[in-house]
Amino acid sequence: MTVQEAAKRVEELTTLLERYNYEYYVLNQSSVSDAEFDRLMNELRMLEAEFPALKSKNSPTQRVGGEVQSEFKKIPHKRLMLSLGNVYNEDEMRAWDKRACDALGVSQIEYMGEVKIDGLGMSLIYEHGEFQYAVTRGDGVMGEDVTANVITIRSIPMHVKETRSFEVRGEVYMPKASLEATNVDRRLRGEPEFANCRNAAAGSIRNLDPKVAASRKLEAFWYYLVNARELGYHIHSDSLDYLDTLGFRTNHERRILHGIEEVIAYMHEYQEKRPSLPYDIDGLVFKVNNIDAYDRLGYTAREPKWAIAYKFPPEEVTTKLLDIVITIGRTGRVTPNAVLEPVRVAGSVVQRATLNNEDFIRDKGLMIGDTIGLHKAADVIPEVTGPILSKRDGTQIPWVMPTNCPVCGHPLTKVKGLHYCLNPECGSRKIEGMIHFASRNAMDIDGMGERVVEELFGEGFLKDIPDFYHLMDHASEIKSLDGWSDKSINSLLDAIEDSKKRSLERLLFGLGIKEVGEKMAKVLARRYKNLDALKAASEDELLKIKDVGPVAAHSIASFFADPKNIAEIESLRQDGVNFAYLGTDTIDVNSYFYGKTVVLTGTLTQYTRQQMTDILEGIGAHCAGSVSKNTDIVIAGPGAGSKLDKANELGIEVMDEATAINHLHRTGQ
Repeated sequence: MTVQEAAKRVEELTTLLERYNYEYYVLNQSSVSDAEFDRLMNELRMLEAEFPALKSKNSPTQRVGGEVQSEFKKIPHKRLMLSLGNVYNEDEMRAWDKRACDALGVSQIEYMGEVKIDGLGMSLIYEHGEFQYAVTRGDGVMGEDVTANVITIRSIPMHVKETRSFEVRGEVYMPKASLEATNVDRRLRGEPEFANCRNAAAGSIRNLDPKVAASRKLEAFWYYLVNARELGYHIHSDSLDYLDTLGFRTNHERRILHGIEEVIAYMHEYQEKRPSLPYDIDGLVFKVNNIDAYDRLGYTAREPKWAIAYKFPPEEVTTKLLDIVITIGRTGRVTPNAVLEPVRVAGSVVQRATLNNEDFIRDKGLMIGDTIGLHKAADVIPEVTGPILSKRDGTQIPWVMPTNCPVCGHPLTKVKGLHYCLNPECGSRKIEGMIHFASRNAMDIDGMGERVVEELFGEGFLKDIPDFYHLMDHASEIKSLDGWSDKSINSLLDAIEDSKKRSLERLLFGLGIKEVGEKMAKVLARRYKNLDALKAASEDELLKIKDVGPVAAHSIASFFADPKNIAEIESLRQDGVNFAYLGTDTIDVNSYFYGKTVVLTGTLTQYTRQQMTDILEGIGAHCAGSVSKNTDIVIAGPGAGSKLDKANELGIEVMDEATAINHLHRTGQ
């Protein structure tokens, strides 16, 4: 067979296999037997093996999972991938509708109602009729390239008849049947089961081995053609119909709704219908159907005003309160926790729930042995709603807050309704402090999670933070523990070594200085540039810093006056941990923004909000989250809302992003 003949046959096979995939995975029907499909696929594989140049990245043969990846590459979104605002009841839905009607000057709006799939947000990019790549939502500005995993979802078209560039967004999810089958397989392998479809989908898409994603039988629905107007579509429902014609799998539970009464009826209908669907939904989405109205309705800083998510009331179940145990955090704060008879709620099995503090337990009237109500706040956090008094039979026991720490025995102290263990040598506080030090936003020691810290503390290899940098002395002993290997210990030691290079603000946050969060750590690092300069600062000097109040100044000064903390810092110095600020700030007292309080609002296009904040703070400005009489400047982008209104009301200087950038350029930014 010549190359030309092979190329023609590869094209024929690709067209056939994509058509059969579309029929099976989108239309739920098939015009060909499984044996015939497999025969055609094998023929294509053989041709690609004989003529490697004919193998395309979008070939049907690539949809079974390719090579294991080393990492996921970060990709910026072409357009911000904003989240949606939420409403939780009928009154809030009516209020949102009224605001939209008032903004458009109409009495009724045509909406598109859609079910809100409980999965992982995804964006697909197409150019010249071919799929290019898939990217997760991430933080809305930057996502991760998960193309190798997403192409294993057979319903996603690799080739489309639309040759203009476009972006389509939707949700990758795991059907309920796939979750059940996956968990059966995991049980047989002795692996922990997935708690729910959402976690399973997210874990599958973010697995570095595409064959894992392929085995999980994921699916996807596509609900938004990002550049619909550029393609000639001005009605959202029409754009979804167009996606149908291109071969995308859209959700046909959607419905055009005329006004708020039809919206409310749709809400009631799907609250009842929810359990019968073959996939999990956590709410409904309502979008103004006329895309041309989007510009008039605008955006807030984080979400569009032309769409809203209605979240279903949390599912409430009953279970038994078996016990109440307390945990000690890194600051010494004592938190009571409910030990529950295991119960499934909102897709996962719950055995524990926080009870906040002693007053919470007393106000709820909880007793050990009670039958209690339980739901998940926002479908995520288990929350005890209270005891079911009719179930009490006299066997229930009142719970009393212990007077001593259950870990170290030190007397507990109550401050403003909260209990604390103030013993700095408490083992539980030490463990929590080390977990915090190694966490992603602090020193980011990959692989040093909660379980590992607890295990190494229990084995005596970790007693204090500096011990992280001496674990290489115990490598052979750690390797002898269950679950450890040469590869895992070497990977952990490499991550520990790499953490020595972190910038000063990461170290300050990781040290767990009371009142010093991420933002203040950055302020202090930028101001003092190295740890020794900060250590030498007096409480009075710290008070002169705009973001540092009396409580924080006293806490910072006290931390550096404690001989134990100084000894810990010197140990980290000897171990080669970086003490310098590695940022590139250039404070310019002549800058237009120097010393001024700036508020960002609306959508920025040249920079992300975080990038602009970093730049402004880097040249000596202070970025605040809300507008007040102390605000000097408001930088407003499209969709600016109440913050802009308040700035105008107070007579505060307002500028757009372009003007702000011009000022920055004058200072070399």
